[in-house]
Amino acid sequence: MSWLDSFYTAKWQVTADQAIYWREIIGNAFGLGSALFGLRRSAWAWPVGIVGNVLLFTVFMGQAVGNDQGTPLYGQAARQVFFLIASVYGWWIWQSNRRRTKGTAVSPRWATSRQRLGYGLVALAAVAVCFFVFRQVGAGFPVPWWYYLADSWIFVGSMLATYAMARGWVEFWLCWIAVDLVGVPELLHFGYYPSAILYAVYAGFVLWGFVVWLRISRTPSGPPALEQAALPA
Repeated sequence: MSWLDSFYTAKWQVTADQAIYWREIIGNAFGLGSALFGLRRSAWAWPVGIVGNVLLFTVFMGQAVGNDQGTPLYGQAARQVFFLIASVYGWWIWQSNRRRTKGTAVSPRWATSRQRLGYGLVALAAVAVCFFVFRQVGAGFPVPWWYYLADSWIFVGSMLATYAMARGWVEFWLCWIAVDLVGVPELLHFGYYPSAILYAVYAGFVLWGFVVWLRISRTPSGPPALEQAALPA
């Protein structure tokens, strides 16, 4: 498929020494679209995000899949795979809610203290495990130790944020902020400039989304949404 090959290798030559894959630009554009749909509590956030996840996975694998852009970011790449799985779950939950409530895809609410403690402890353990795994997988690449720690948090934090979004927890916006605070400097350091810029833009949308969902969570509503009973607390 020549058109697919052409798209995979297509670049935007920014300067004589700097080129950016169009896959990274387009993938991030879909990611931004997903964030906007999420802000509006539209189930379209999930399928739009899936397209971006597929494109960005091929970008962040870097030299491991023949890209000449730079060092593979395993945490960034691995979280795209999780996003695909979580997006199917989130899409199903939000669509089920919309059918049940005849219009509302998700009803924002805060997680309970017990849920925060439980998932916080799981996150700490997951970061430790990912640090070891990513360091073993990337042993052949000359990168500092903090790279693996940063990538581990980006991966785990992204999983928590996506799962919390599917459940309708207001905290998912705060989790994204914590991920961006680590992700933007890392992306800049390794030369993934479109992703770094878009993540910085995300920060503004995340803050806006947090305020919007916070206001909605304080508004009295009808029966609890389906996602509250979809999984055990």
